[in-house]
Amino acid sequence: MKRLVQFAGVLCAGLLWTGVKCPAEIVFETTSPYHHIRVLDEQGIRTLSFDGSAETRMSVRNPLQGHFEYTEYFHMPWLWNTQLTNALMIGLGGASTQRAYQHYYPDLSIETAELDPVVVRVAKDYFRFQESATQRVQVSDGRVFLRRGGGPYGVIILDAYEKNRYGSFIPYHLATREFFELANQRLTTNGVLAYNVIGTLQGWRADILGSIYKTMKEVFPQVYLFPAQETLNVVVVGVKSSEKLTSVALQQRANALVLSKRIKLPSFRARLVSMRTEPPLNFQRCQVLTDDYAPVDGLLTRGR
Repeated sequence: MKRLVQFAGVLCAGLLWTGVKCPAEIVFETTSPYHHIRVLDEQGIRTLSFDGSAETRMSVRNPLQGHFEYTEYFHMPWLWNTQLTNALMIGLGGASTQRAYQHYYPDLSIETAELDPVVVRVAKDYFRFQESATQRVQVSDGRVFLRRGGGPYGVIILDAYEKNRYGSFIPYHLATREFFELANQRLTTNGVLAYNVIGTLQGWRADILGSIYKTMKEVFPQVYLFPAQETLNVVVVGVKSSEKLTSVALQQRANALVLSKRIKLPSFRARLVSMRTEPPLNFQRCQVLTDDYAPVDGLLTRGR
């Protein structure tokens, strides 16, 4: 039976959402071994909720619209690997990135590792996710999937979150130096890692972002930041090349990719403007996260 609920002012895996409270209609609800899952419709926008957080948004009328802005920064790896042929995505949710990649890069082979089989079913039933010859999903923990082999991948995209009493957080084992070393081994020579962090450059959850940045910098020679403009997200991009490219050089690459029609995402060049080449201001005092020491809970309580 469908019900109406209040769905606003919640901490989202995509952002901190503080809009006007409006009734949202629950179109699906269940509890899996990992989440209390709801699918909600409100004013033409469908939202996937895990445990009260908003994981994915999608326009019911046009599935390529209505998504959270930060997911568009997952297209930035093309700037460092202009001949991508395959991708691994860790975390499915409502499949915003998978749908976009399938639409804009139909020849790209995409694998997804998703821990929760119920999420896979919900993505297919309610968020227009379809498996195909070039779009496959495996029910698996992302790190286990990498450890078992596969690849090498031109890009690995990570957007996986859990929730505890402090809010949504990155699973510990996907935030350590050892994890990034494993991911690096599964990338091609010019491969790229793109990682969604809920936080800000300064203030709220800045220590989480600083620690992720510092940990990635232990493994990847160059790390770039793409803070979202509309949400409290920063997509952190690690590249295997030691060459530090300037904003001008990357803009030239972006122009060439768009002109050649290799990239058709309408906002591609505009998103590049957000890039930051310098480390977060708190970089020096942040700690490297390891399998033996990854105090994510403690970091979540800072700057709240």
